[in-house]
Amino acid sequence: MIAPTGTPGPKSSGIIPDVRRLRQSFDVVVPALVGVLVAFTVVATSAFTAAIAVPAALVALASGAALWWRRRKPVLVMAITLVGGLVVQLVAPLTVFPLAALVAIGSLAAARSPRFSLPALVLLLGVISLNFRTTTAEDTQFVMAVAVVVCAVGEAVRNRRVALAQAAQRAVGEEQARIARELHDVIAHGVSVIVVQAAAADDVFDQRPDRAREALRSIDATGRATLEELRKLLGAVRPEKRPGLDRLAELVEPLRAAGLHVDVRLDPVPLPAGVDLSAYRIVQEALTNTLRHAHAGRAEVVVRNDSGVLELEVRDDGRGGVAGFGRGITGMRERAALLGGTVDAGPLPEGGFRVHARLPLAVTA
Repeated sequence: MIAPTGTPGPKSSGIIPDVRRLRQSFDVVVPALVGVLVAFTVVATSAFTAAIAVPAALVALASGAALWWRRRKPVLVMAITLVGGLVVQLVAPLTVFPLAALVAIGSLAAARSPRFSLPALVLLLGVISLNFRTTTAEDTQFVMAVAVVVCAVGEAVRNRRVALAQAAQRAVGEEQARIARELHDVIAHGVSVIVVQAAAADDVFDQRPDRAREALRSIDATGRATLEELRKLLGAVRPEKRPGLDRLAELVEPLRAAGLHVDVRLDPVPLPAGVDLSAYRIVQEALTNTLRHAHAGRAEVVVRNDSGVLELEVRDDGRGGVAGFGRGITGMRERAALLGGTVDAGPLPEGGFRVHARLPLAVTA
């Protein structure tokens, strides 16, 4: 039975749902608060008439509202807040802190490499330097230092994510090498013994059939022992409990930590083990491709039962291109085909990428 995850219900509890709600609230409060605060400051301190101050306040409000998309489109939001900060600084010179741009530079540095964040920081410092005309050099330098610190904190967050991903990749590589060595040792030893015993049986087959039977019994025992060792080794690598859609919450949490906001909607329905595993793997591959190749900030996973067919849909708001997705899509289609299902994948007209799978439920695992 699939347990619904992703959308907190009345019975939701625990640390992870609370953190998620807090982050969602933060994403709403920050743009609204920054936009209103800067717009009010422009109106209150503008050196121009209302005909100029009011449009400038609207620009400031739009800059704050743009922060809603700062995780999904950090480069665009950075550009909007820089323009807004420049307008505010020209119309209301007493507005020392470009608040919207300071928030945006942190998000940009956390999401993109210094190739994007450093030029944006230079432009932001240029906007801040206009304060030299209207306030003290110490205040201006302080605001510049704040911008540099915010950018550095964002870069530190990004470096930590990269380090964690690289450490996980190294751990996987080391584990694969260890397993390969153990498989080599087990198989090489077993096959060597079998070859020697088979040769011995062939040598004495006509003259000493009793010795030949002993050699054959030894081959049988060695083969069984080797198979048992392989079962134990592979059992440790791939436990009997296979992942299924009931573990989607575990799947998406690391992706959320990496900056991809994932919404999951599930219809509770009993699934054959083979369908459950394949559905999980298809969602896993689609989300992994989204994180690696699409530069998306948001993804949605919908799983529903449609008249005996399990439908999976994974959408994202990324670039919508198929570059880098080829092998993953092929693997998903092959996995679905084994169950008599289909997978369609491609960019959406409005932007983003969509993976849609249909898996018949009348399949024995």
